[in-house]
Amino acid sequence: QVQLVESGGGLVQVGGSLRLSCAVSADTYSNICMGWFRQAPGKEREGVALFDPAGIPDYADSVKGRFTISKDNARSTLYLEMRRLKTEDTAMYYCASDAYPHFCTVRTRRTMALWGQGTQVTVSS
Repeated sequence: QVQLVESGGGLVQVGGSLRLSCAVSADTYSNICMGWFRQAPGKEREGVALFDPAGIPDYADSVKGRFTISKDNARSTLYLEMRRLKTEDTAMYYCASDAYPHFCTVRTRRTMALWGQGTQVTVSS
């Protein structure tokens, strides 16, 4: 059974915006560490934005002020609103979740229990 399904990626010019969505199955939505990661070609996967167990968002320094993570509990959907996109934002973006509550920050969480298939974001100059 599919538990995390991303959508919304695409090609956008520098300075543009995109909104990624992640439809989450009901049992997975109860996981308390949820958010977005990305991986660019030749680079390690990195955390972009996470909700911690208290529902407080945490962002990578590189996206602060430009990206916003949000969720719609009624729709069991996680979002990532991306504005003022840069070429360095080009990557495959993954939605992920985990029931393990600790170290749920972009700096400390390196792996998650569940991952989506990813959606490609390409920012052109």
